[in-house]
Amino acid sequence: MKEFFSKLLNGMSIGIVVSLIPNALLGEILKLLIPHFPALQHLFDITVFVMSLLPVMIGVMVGVSFKLTPIQTASVGIAAMVGSGVIQKTADGIFALNGIGIVINTGITAALTVIFVQFIGDRLKAYSILLMPTLGILVPGMIGYLILPFVKNSTGLLGVAVSNVTTLQPVLMGAIIAIIFCLIILSPISTVGVATVIMLSGIGSGAANLGIVAAGVGFAFASYKANSLGTALAHVLGSPKIQMRNFFMKPKIAFPMLITAAILGALAGMLNIQGTPYSAGFGLSGLVGPLNYINLAEGGWTSKNVTIMLSTFFILPIVLNLGLIYLFARKLKMIKAEDYKLYFE
Repeated sequence: MKEFFSKLLNGMSIGIVVSLIPNALLGEILKLLIPHFPALQHLFDITVFVMSLLPVMIGVMVGVSFKLTPIQTASVGIAAMVGSGVIQKTADGIFALNGIGIVINTGITAALTVIFVQFIGDRLKAYSILLMPTLGILVPGMIGYLILPFVKNSTGLLGVAVSNVTTLQPVLMGAIIAIIFCLIILSPISTVGVATVIMLSGIGSGAANLGIVAAGVGFAFASYKANSLGTALAHVLGSPKIQMRNFFMKPKIAFPMLITAAILGALAGMLNIQGTPYSAGFGLSGLVGPLNYINLAEGGWTSKNVTIMLSTFFILPIVLNLGLIYLFARKLKMIKAEDYKLYFE
């Protein structure tokens, strides 16, 4: 069971990062350039479209992780798309892609499909190419589709809990929300989804952003010895979800990041660092978090606001994470570089 869970999370992590990185790298830059170069709107639209293909990518990468055959892998991708909720039919009968779907349900559907295709094995023989994709939709795909409303409602309960936290004193609220979002970004739950459902804004959004920054920067530094520099940067430029498998196998590897998140979140309450419901789940990805803080801060690009932005989104996450990683690795000997190793082969 542990090996199954490990392979599932590894495939999901890769699928998520591959789908989200193009928009994370180009999205905010393109938004700045589109008013001057309108033709770039098409490129931006493509990166958004690619994000909506996340369920298919999760299914395919899960299939690859389990070393399934090409037909079985494709079937997992199709079934995951069916169970994700990303496809919606409008009143006019038009099928539309809506966001990235419910990631948890995508993972559940992918897992059910893997079990299903492994159970079928080679029983279909020459008819596999005809029957496997269809059966994948009819059985695990439809199970995922039917449980989607219940999983979606369960995710909504987390949003309600976060919403209740926003009623607390700003410094305490900031610390708690930062910790929560630092944990959510390491899970199959969508940080953007939680933030937009409850319309998290103001200091709560700023703290959420800093929690994700703490995770991205921390895992980048903690993992660079075990992985390549490019992979380390993917934690910041893409998403810390790339460490989802390692976190679930060894939760203690996130201790330095969680402490950093608490400190940064408290600073969000002290320094009135704000954000919007649509920026809360991004962190440093596409520079969404820091740019939104500057845009919402009184006075805009003043030297004071720029100093606060550079300190809280860049300098302190680096300093705090490096110090805490050293403490937990060298002094307490609770973590080591190999704990953060990623397997893409």
